[in-house]
Amino acid sequence: MWQQQINEILAGNQKTLARCISYIENEVNGYEVLLETLPASATPVIGITGPPGAGKSTLVDALIEVLVEQGKSVAVICVDPSSPFNLGALLGDRIRMSTWYNHPKVFIRSLATRGSLGGLHPKIIEISDLVKIAGFDYVIIETVGVGQSEVEIAGLADVTTVVVVPEAGDEVQTMKAGLMEIADIFVVNKADRPDADLFVKNLKLMLAPAYKNQDKPVPVIKTIASQKRGVAELLQAISDLLLKENENKIRSWLLAEKAFHLIQQKKMKAIDKKVLKEKIEAAGKDLNLYSFIKKFY
Repeated sequence: MWQQQINEILAGNQKTLARCISYIENEVNGYEVLLETLPASATPVIGITGPPGAGKSTLVDALIEVLVEQGKSVAVICVDPSSPFNLGALLGDRIRMSTWYNHPKVFIRSLATRGSLGGLHPKIIEISDLVKIAGFDYVIIETVGVGQSEVEIAGLADVTTVVVVPEAGDEVQTMKAGLMEIADIFVVNKADRPDADLFVKNLKLMLAPAYKNQDKPVPVIKTIASQKRGVAELLQAISDLLLKENENKIRSWLLAEKAFHLIQQKKMKAIDKKVLKEKIEAAGKDLNLYSFIKKFY
């Protein structure tokens, strides 16, 4: 059964791809066999992250346009905030990218964070690996902007692009430690706003200490995504990074990160928070939490 589904995805059947994503999302019986059957894929994954309001979705929309104009195909996974009522995606990203709904070279899927604190879907690794085999030239993952925990995207994407706006000085300072490590490219979007040049200058100064262990400084690119300005330059910077010679070293690190998260998920699967709560209540006030959790090692 699953081999047939995979063959259809390899042949470019987007309906089958969408259906199999749902199987993984909802942990349909046997979905793990589907994952174990996946062939290897070298499709590059581009991560787009940054604080709320930076214009990530508008930038992704502009990137899609440039890629399509170049004859490329692209799959976009948008991780939306969850509805507090049913944990479903609020679908804000797909509304902003509605131009590409029925385009044959574009596939867009919204996923909900479902309470995940890192701004990513709990099954994002598995879903992205599935999408990678579907024959697209690029896979773009746009994450919910949630600050320091955006670091999670670094374990998933081949190139991580952090989007900020000229007014984001305080936010960048708050996220500084994580961003310095994960950002392959900084994009200053809405660069037509006042003080954009000053912000770019200050951002480069802030990044300077990180240059010491790198051959080249982290690119800082100005864009006005709503006007499609600077987007071609961003795509060129992404392409240049994907061609870097040290990709094998990066690939091993990315796979180690993925493996760690998948093993962590498996280990935690048998632990139910509701059951934990009931056992803690039953233990009463004399509970020693450290002795209690030792039973689960």
